[in-house]
Amino acid sequence: MNSSLTVTRIGHACHLIQIGDIRILTDPWFTTNSHYRQGEPVATAVADLGPVDALVVSHEHYDHCDLDALVAGGFDLDTPLVGPGTVTTIATAKGFRDTRTIEAWESNRVGSDLLVTAAPAQHGVHEVTFVIQAGGRTVYFGGDSLRVPELDEIPERFGAVDLALLPTNGLCVRPLDLRQVVMNAEEAAGLAAVLKPTLAVPHHYAFHSGWLGDRMITKGDTDPRHFSDALARIAPEVAVRLVTPGTPVRVL
Repeated sequence: MNSSLTVTRIGHACHLIQIGDIRILTDPWFTTNSHYRQGEPVATAVADLGPVDALVVSHEHYDHCDLDALVAGGFDLDTPLVGPGTVTTIATAKGFRDTRTIEAWESNRVGSDLLVTAAPAQHGVHEVTFVIQAGGRTVYFGGDSLRVPELDEIPERFGAVDLALLPTNGLCVRPLDLRQVVMNAEEAAGLAAVLKPTLAVPHHYAFHSGWLGDRMITKGDTDPRHFSDALARIAPEVAVRLVTPGTPVRVL
């Protein structure tokens, strides 16, 4: 019998995933500065997270790798931190004592039941995404990657996906001729159509760069309904939930 699966979006791409008794935190972001603003409330303070069995971090951008906030908030630095070498190097320097480097299609086992595999990604810096497996459950966490063809291999490599957590804002960088660095709602829906998860949850859409930054630096789609509309057209058999930070969602 498969374990229970619940996900609580803390904000942006930071989720607390619980598979049975195993708790996994993704891409932490708990603070704000002048250029990185959540655009939505952060549901949980670091001190209130409770025990975490593994931390997975896709890349080193501040809004996905807010390790200083974890350290300041008293996060247990013995928690296994899994990510690409660009992340684990930073984490080690900040005092994390159990860092585990994986690159695309490499895996690391945490404890006896949790298996974390890095999947390919493409972004403005080096990034991986993750396939998280435990208790007969499979979760895909998309960080803020672009839609890359290699991700179509996930069902063949890992079988059925229970939950897909996908970025949807299609973020573009204005000074780079509107270069796109994150998949947009239509592309995320196309990936969900391939993964065929039991449930798809969009993330990475409320973020903004402040009044000036939104006009001079970044451009993105802040409406997650564009993802649900696209998914209804492309893969109506895939259920979707638009999740307010702090709301636990159970995947059947």
